[in-house]
Parts: sequence; C-alpha cells; structure tokens
Amino acid sequence: MNAQSPTVYRAAILHFLSDPDVDGENAYQFFEDGALLIENGRVLQVGEAEAVLASLSSDIPVVEYKNHLIIPGMIDTHIHFPQVEVIASYGEQLLDWLNNYTFPAERQFEDKEYASNIANFFLDELLKNGTTTALVFGTVHKQSVEAFFEASEQRNTRMICGKVMMNRNAPEFLCDTPESSYQDSKELIEAWHNKGRQLYAVTPRFAITSTEEQLQKAGQLMEEYPDVYMQTHISENKDEVAFVQELFPDSKDYLDVYDQFGLLGKRSVFAHGIHLTPREHQRFRETGSSVSFCPTSNLFLGSGLLDIKELEEEQVAYSVATDVGGGTSFSMLQTLNEAYKVTQLNGNKLSALKSLYLATLGNAKTLQLEDKIGSFKEGNEADFAVLDFNSTPLMSLKQSKCKTLAEKLFAMIILGDDRAVRATYVAGNCVHDRDNSSASQTNQNKEVGAA
Repeated sequence: MNAQSPTVYRAAILHFLSDPDVDGENAYQFFEDGALLIENGRVLQVGEAEAVLASLSSDIPVVEYKNHLIIPGMIDTHIHFPQVEVIASYGEQLLDWLNNYTFPAERQFEDKEYASNIANFFLDELLKNGTTTALVFGTVHKQSVEAFFEASEQRNTRMICGKVMMNRNAPEFLCDTPESSYQDSKELIEAWHNKGRQLYAVTPRFAITSTEEQLQKAGQLMEEYPDVYMQTHISENKDEVAFVQELFPDSKDYLDVYDQFGLLGKRSVFAHGIHLTPREHQRFRETGSSVSFCPTSNLFLGSGLLDIKELEEEQVAYSVATDVGGGTSFSMLQTLNEAYKVTQLNGNKLSALKSLYLATLGNAKTLQLEDKIGSFKEGNEADFAVLDFNSTPLMSLKQSKCKTLAEKLFAMIILGDDRAVRATYVAGNCVHDRDNSSASQTNQNKEVGAA
C-alpha cells in the first residue's frame, strides 16, 4: 500500500452490507451527502458528511464530487485479457469462435512485449470503467501471466490471474503438456500468489481442452496450494456440453469431470453454467463453488439465457462478469444492463440495488474477498469508483426525472458506460480521471466536477 495522509471524499455514497433481496433496506447504507475517510490506502470511516467532518481535524483535505455517487470499486469475475482485440468479432457460436478468432489472437502472447502492451491496455480499460478487481484468464504462455501481474503490480490493483492449461483440441502452437502446465503454474504461484495484491488462479481452459492427466495436475496444484483460486468454463453452449460427454463418457455430467479431479470449492469459479442439471446444482451447493453469469457474452455468442432465479432457488452461489472478448463491453454497468434484460426474458426481475450489490460486495463474497474489498467496511482496501449522474445529456435528463434512489441507480445502469465513471481510485490513489484533472488533489475543500 502507498502511504497516504488522511483524505476525505465527499459525494453521495452507497455500499452494501448484505444482499438487498434478503435484507431490504438493512442491506445497504446510502448517504445523500456522504463522506469517505481514507488513510494509507484503507477505509477509516464512512457516514454522513456533517458527522464525519465534525469528528475530524479541520486541516484534513476534502475532495468534493458534487452530483456524483461513490461506490466500491466494481469486480469482474470472468474476463480474458488476451481477447481484447477479439471483441466484436462477427458471426460465430462458441466452438467456431474459439477456433476462428480466439486461438489465432492468443498465439501472439508468446511474445512477452506484446503481452505487456495488451496487459497495460486491458488494465487501463478496466479502471476507466470503474472495475478495480477481476478474475482473469491469461494464455497458455507463462510469460503472458508474468506480463499481466507486472502491469497489475505497477498499478497496485488487486487482481487474480492464471496461465491457461490446455493440451488437446486446440492448435499445436497453443498446447502445453500436463507436466509443463503444472510446472509453469507452480512457478507462477510461487512468484506471484499473495505478492502484494496479486492472487493466482489455477486455470484449465475447459474440459474439452484438457486430458484427464492435465486435470489431475490442476487438482494437484489445488491440493498443494489450498488458498489459490480455480477458474474454468462450464455448460456455456449445448454443443460444448455434448462434446464433453463424448470425451468423458464415464462422467455423470460436465461438472463431474472437474469434480473427479478435486477442482470444486469455495474459490472455484465456473463461467457461464447456462445448461446445468439438477445434480450439478446440488454439487455446486454442496461444495460452495460458484457460477459466473456473463450476459453480454451469452447473448453475443447465442449461448442461452442463464436463469439466476433458478440458481437462487437451488442455493447456487453466482456472480456477474463481462467475459471480454466474447463479452461486448468492459463496463460492469453495461453488463448489469444486459443482465436485467436476460432476467426479463426469463420472466423475472433484477433490481438496481441487487445489480450493484452483485457488482461489488456480492462478487467479492464469491471470491472470498469481502474482508478486503467490495464495501466501505472499516479497514477495507480503499478501491472505489465515482459515478457521474450527469455524464451525458440523456443521463442528466433522465436523472432529473428520477424521484427515488432505486430509479436513479437503474437509470445509471441502463444508460451508463465508461463515460459515467468520473474517476477510479485504487488503494486511495486516483488511477483514472475522465477529465484528466487530478481528482486526488490535497487542497482542502477542492470541488471536482460540479455540475
């Protein structure tokens, strides 16, 4: 953490204590005129501005964001940094999309310099969109993950990343072996897991691209390093599900393939999960594993509509993610916009409060990181985003007609994108400022971005 003197950030402030669908108004704190006190990269206090300021020395600097909303930094639980240039590629469903677009793009990441350039671009895009933590796929190349962690360490972002393990059903130039994938992953874990704010995820791409021997090696890593993460894909596309059954004819279902090798647990995140069976829901529930809901990707690739109400009824933990580059936006606001529509198509509702809970504390909980990020609890790392209620003329007009907090938040989700993110802070340091003026000034009562 960078040492910092105490600073107050004043704006409307919202953060969550629990799930608003369960605990209603007791699930969140909203301060229309709020103050967030930060010191040494951590939250010291949050509350009504009048009360917080009255308790502090008058020489503590105050940065004011008038007509803005401060929320915890948003969290993305499934995204591919090597697929930045693959975003918006036309016309395919999952398996053809991988072969025609993704695999050729990922070949370039054998070049460390190329990987570094994309990693820097990728992290800047996340921060521009108010996302401060993500669970990230690298490529099969060890150096792609080294490049990513180096870029993340430079920004002091809390990131989770892993080297793809893939030894079949992919181009030869992208295949490793069970042993090399184990050794490369082990070396990356030793070098980067829990180094500063960096964390590691064991990353078999999906069952189709790993042999049983490689999945066994993934399980061995999980056993040797019990606090690392595991990320992969499951039941995204019906053809994929059928192919997995062909490759693993003795498995009970898709999830059972991973289960046999010890890959389920509270730090295991399975992207998509659209076509799961009741038995798979049961194993998710029993092991505490979670599904990552990727609505923009599921719509773009024609994969299907994940029913999050069914997951809730089955008590399956889930989070929300962009899945760039199958996903079509780095913005969690745009991702929540599409999540609302998918939920509507399934005949249900997704409220604005639940949406922002998922993007912050809810996603932190699925990553077992709620003691560090996702809310403004005292002692948490001070990652936050400043959202602008007047970011575009249309947003401004709509907000002027909104009468309740829920209406204002819903308009922000449906109309918002990177333009709505006025500034992003990581461990109390301003790492993105939309208007290129320093939002981390220490002049007392400096007013920023007043409408």
